[in-house]
Parts: sequence; structure tokens; C-alpha cells
Amino acid sequence: MSRICELTGKRAMFGNNVSKALNRTKRRFNVNLIKKRFYIPEEDKWVTLKISTSALKTINKIGIQAAIKEAKIEGFLK
Repeated sequence: MSRICELTGKRAMFGNNVSKALNRTKRRFNVNLIKKRFYIPEEDKWVTLKISTSALKTINKIGIQAAIKEAKIEGFLK
């Protein structure tokens, strides 16, 4: 399973570890993902999503229905 947020599309970024001698080696900055179940009362069903913690804060603010609608417009959900 890939490490991509299903609502925002956030994915890992890449960069370098830089030592004191300025040697550079590749590293990756992973996204802080959680697997979370949400209840959607309009459809009367539970949905499990793998989302970033920043997306969870957005859901708490605007609601799951609005967040899913916005993700479908952006093209992250089908």
C-alpha cells in the first residue's frame, strides 16, 4: 500500500541527509498517515480512509461529507 493521503493527495517528499563534512545521502520525508473509520449518516455507512493527520483536522473543522466532496472535486476519490 502506498503512503498517500486519500483526501489531500499528500505523499512522501525526498531530500538529503547532510553530514558535517557536507556528504549527502538520499532520505525521504514520509507523511504522517493514520487509518480511520468515519460514519456518513447521509449514506448510512462506515468508510475507512487512510488520511494524514492534517486532513483529520480539516475533517474535524468542516465535516466528513464536505471533505469527501472536496476530495472528489480534486480527483483524489472516485
